[in-house]
Amino acid sequence: MVKLNLILVAVLVAGALFVVSARHQARKLFMALQTEQARARALDVEWGQLQLEISTWLMHNRVEEVARDRLKMAVPDPKRIYVLHAQGTQP
Repeated sequence: MVKLNLILVAVLVAGALFVVSARHQARKLFMALQTEQARARALDVEWGQLQLEISTWLMHNRVEEVARDRLKMAVPDPKRIYVLHAQGTQP
């Protein structure tokens, strides 16, 4: 009978250690999940910013393309560019 009690106590202790270990692992995995979800949100924000930047650059390129092709405009020669300054300001 004592032998059976010792075996049952050993099984109970092993089961309790397994439960503690499983809960600890679950907490670690949950923390990792939260970290990765926060990272995913940050990447979503960055993706949106990059999409906005791309659309801005495409708009600039589109304006340049229309000016060049439809309006036959070109960048002037640097010798023909004059910079005017407001009265009372220094360059």
